[in-house]
Amino acid sequence: MRRSITLMAACLGLIGPAAQAERVGFLETVHKHQTLASTTPDNGDLNPYAVVVAPVSAGKVAANDVLVSNFNNISNLQGTGTTIVDFNPATKKTTLFAQIPQNLAQCPGGVGLTTAMSMLKSGWVIVGSFPSKDGTTTTRGEGCLLVLDATGKLVATWAGPMISGPWGNMAVVDKGDRATLFVSMAGFDVPGPRVLDPATHYPVVLHKATILRLEVTIPDGKPPLLTSQTVVANGLSQRADLDNFVFGPTGLALGEDDTLYATNGLENTLIAIDHASARTDSGGIGRVVTHDGLLAWPLAMAWTPEKHLLVTNGKNGQVVEVDPATGKQIYAQWIDNDQAQSPPGNGDLFGLAMIPDGSGFYYVEDDMNTLVRATR
Repeated sequence: MRRSITLMAACLGLIGPAAQAERVGFLETVHKHQTLASTTPDNGDLNPYAVVVAPVSAGKVAANDVLVSNFNNISNLQGTGTTIVDFNPATKKTTLFAQIPQNLAQCPGGVGLTTAMSMLKSGWVIVGSFPSKDGTTTTRGEGCLLVLDATGKLVATWAGPMISGPWGNMAVVDKGDRATLFVSMAGFDVPGPRVLDPATHYPVVLHKATILRLEVTIPDGKPPLLTSQTVVANGLSQRADLDNFVFGPTGLALGEDDTLYATNGLENTLIAIDHASARTDSGGIGRVVTHDGLLAWPLAMAWTPEKHLLVTNGKNGQVVEVDPATGKQIYAQWIDNDQAQSPPGNGDLFGLAMIPDGSGFYYVEDDMNTLVRATR
């Protein structure tokens, strides 16, 4: 049974029946969770990561379709998934949108599709690759960003010294003929997961992860062109992990005031980078908006209609609602309470996207390889 938890009444300031009846956010109104489809295509790819709602109808994709990338292959090796599936909410059918060659010479190390994915209004799909040969960072490649047309055909590859392990879900400003993309990079110099810090006996933590801003132009009828790259945050924590491949900044969400919010999972924080679209230098590690509390390795993020942020946890099966204006953690809900993991749902959640009408959100359950819809 799905269940919800809140912060202690004292923390929320909700004491007594009248106060309990007062709505404080979005998440507490969400009560229905429906499994929609398997995210595993015919080739057996596993471990769904990115969740993106199509903004337009183009090629094989209808507006409001849900695109999901897979990070693992049929052998469940991380960094080896090559497929994107397309779920149509109207027909309830799932089809294969794209299957990219595993050993792609233009992408350093090959292909392992991450949660760094977006579909532009012009129909182009951009997705990150953080590849591996053996399912760990021991054999990782630097990876790349892949550009696909609306039929799923690969048309361009972006790689270079500023791109290493494109990891987190993208924040996008889409103007039609041009776009700004924000992507976290979690691969710089990350060793294998058995390289341990002698003090902690955990994989060594590096402070080399970045958030990269990419400026893109979209010529009429031609693939997008990458015109500039700017590091807007750096010095963020990253490390290898046997079970989770890598930890690094994951969730990205851009506010209307041009503040970029990011989850810095290893530090258990939600941070902010000011003037993200305009700045010409790095904001470093940003400023802390909130930390600890209900957060437990915060991962993907999405905006609610109330301008709050929903954040999935990697260390348990909860999603957390945060007011970024105040840093207040409003509410948490168990959306995956699989008792096979400890804590329940540990490692099961990743991608997250709002339903366009604001009635709920989509998420994936890695333990079941399924797409789920949560609604009021």
